[in-house]
Amino acid sequence: MTTLTMPSPVRFGDLIAAEWIKTRSLRSTWWTIALAGLFVIGSAAVAALADRHNLAAAGTSPHGPADFLPFDAFPQPGYMTLMLVAGSVGAITIVSEYSSGLIRTTLVAVPARGAVVLAKATVTTALWTAVGTVVATGSFLVSQAILNGRHAGVPITHPGVPRALVASALLAPICALAGLGLGVLIRHSAATMATCAFTLLMLPTVFSQSRRWSADANHMMVVAAWQRLVQNWDPDPDSRGFSATVTGSWTVYGLWPLMAVVVAVLVVRRRDV
Repeated sequence: MTTLTMPSPVRFGDLIAAEWIKTRSLRSTWWTIALAGLFVIGSAAVAALADRHNLAAAGTSPHGPADFLPFDAFPQPGYMTLMLVAGSVGAITIVSEYSSGLIRTTLVAVPARGAVVLAKATVTTALWTAVGTVVATGSFLVSQAILNGRHAGVPITHPGVPRALVASALLAPICALAGLGLGVLIRHSAATMATCAFTLLMLPTVFSQSRRWSADANHMMVVAAWQRLVQNWDPDPDSRGFSATVTGSWTVYGLWPLMAVVVAVLVVRRRDV
């Protein structure tokens, strides 16, 4: 008499392994990450070279590291590009499966839809945290090596540098998870990427710092939180406008990925494929 053996349930570790295989099998993802990383580090080098040239032309050197801003390491154009790339690749992680129909096969094999989304979010977080760490550290080291030629570089232990490094490293996974959440909501490649770019980069410019409600809305944006965290000085309390706090900016950093993952799990559980 033949005994039928029920298949063992899929473990979460198996889901993570499957998602990692999907991710690493896409060559375009690695090329995109490499080019984005080189662009960010290159923009930091260009900014540092410009400041070094200005110092040389003026014939002066800063009196000490504290008198010079060390954050040529984190140029805004480079990191805004990183935000866009991370958000887009994060969206493609799920949108590509909806477009190809592979999501149906995945959910038939793993009926626990929430677990599938959490596995994707875990792999996305790990990948982009590693990318963000390499890019942020590389940008800092390259820019400070250039500035050291005018005795303007600072060590990694300089006040404000560790916070800026961590904030810049975490910027990539936060944007990638935001893209993942938007991908689950919209499920269309072009529309998702356009919405991601608008939400992460353009929406913050709508809100000015002149009114309390508008400034508060601006401070809830990822890019505004990052800009506050990479500052190595405290805003002048007597200046016009309403400044964000460091604590509030870290809170924004925590809420965005949390909300993106929660919304993605809820949507994929309730909506048909």
